[in-house]
Amino acid sequence: MIRNPAWTLAAPIVALGLSFFIEHQAGETTSVFLLLLAAPFLFLSVFSAVHHAEVIAHRVGQPFGSILLALAVTIIEVSLIVSVLLADPAGDSPVARDTVFAAIMIVLNGIVGVCLLVGGIRYHEQGFQGRSATAALGVLGTLAVLGLVLPNFTVGEPGPVYAPAQLIFVAVVSLSLYALFLFVQMFSHRDDFLDIGEPQGHGHEHAHEPPPRRMLISSLLALPVSLVAVVMLAEILADPVGEKIEQAGLPDALVGVVIALMVLMPEGIASIRAAAQNRLQTSLNLALGSALASLCLTIPTVALISVFQGKTLILGLASEHMVLLVLTLFTSTLSLATGRTTIMQGGIHLVIFAAFITISILP
Repeated sequence: MIRNPAWTLAAPIVALGLSFFIEHQAGETTSVFLLLLAAPFLFLSVFSAVHHAEVIAHRVGQPFGSILLALAVTIIEVSLIVSVLLADPAGDSPVARDTVFAAIMIVLNGIVGVCLLVGGIRYHEQGFQGRSATAALGVLGTLAVLGLVLPNFTVGEPGPVYAPAQLIFVAVVSLSLYALFLFVQMFSHRDDFLDIGEPQGHGHEHAHEPPPRRMLISSLLALPVSLVAVVMLAEILADPVGEKIEQAGLPDALVGVVIALMVLMPEGIASIRAAAQNRLQTSLNLALGSALASLCLTIPTVALISVFQGKTLILGLASEHMVLLVLTLFTSTLSLATGRTTIMQGGIHLVIFAAFITISILP
């Protein structure tokens, strides 16, 4: 009988116990040892959460599976950002902006770049449905500019911030556009998000046998446990990571990059694996879906928290980051609008990703 690997069930439980113990233990030396021990269990919990989301996704089929996986990853990301924001006494941490921007750059340049490069090397050229990519990029570009660029040019509040009413407006339109995109992806134009050659229509059979019921039930129970374990351990590790970055004299924005890299790593691996199997549509559904969920759900969440708590939410990007964002959106549109890709597009995106990493370390 097919079952979930034992580590996917055990790791989150151990991680939860470890997080409770760390919060209540005393002694500096022990704390350092336990923090080092917590890091691998954090990654195991992340991979466990994604595994169980994939099991559930395989049962419900595409494109629902990609959406579920993106939402699971985004819940982790939002929880980490909220924990950092609530822990900041000044209440003006730019970690939400930095993490969302990093997620967009990592997905559109890093993950997509590797997927196109791997697929191009292995299959010379890959095809997908361009209408799905342009729909996702349209929503992503609109909300990225509204959420991360426009705050630099409004005059309601000084600085790269929105006035409360403007912040609420951006939160509402972000959720509305995301809901519209999900409706298009799941119902009205679902066939546009299926792999080329996959049977069309709403009632097609899956190519692979779905997981057995017992495996599905265990994943349904283990997924929330994994998510809670990730949030608790990441909250414990957030301060030490931030302190190390500060001690090294590196920019504070690297905290957001670290959070985004950690959260997106499992989904990135799933996207690359799909591209290597010549399922570029599934790969792009995963990648673009995670970027959309990150942008469309993170900003409304932190916006509402900041409004209700009276905190200042820094959203506007620095000038060099705005240039990279515009370049990324422009290049992504050129790369994905035609529905055909080669190693050329992959190489271009990876160059932009290298520029992003360089600017993050040496602004």
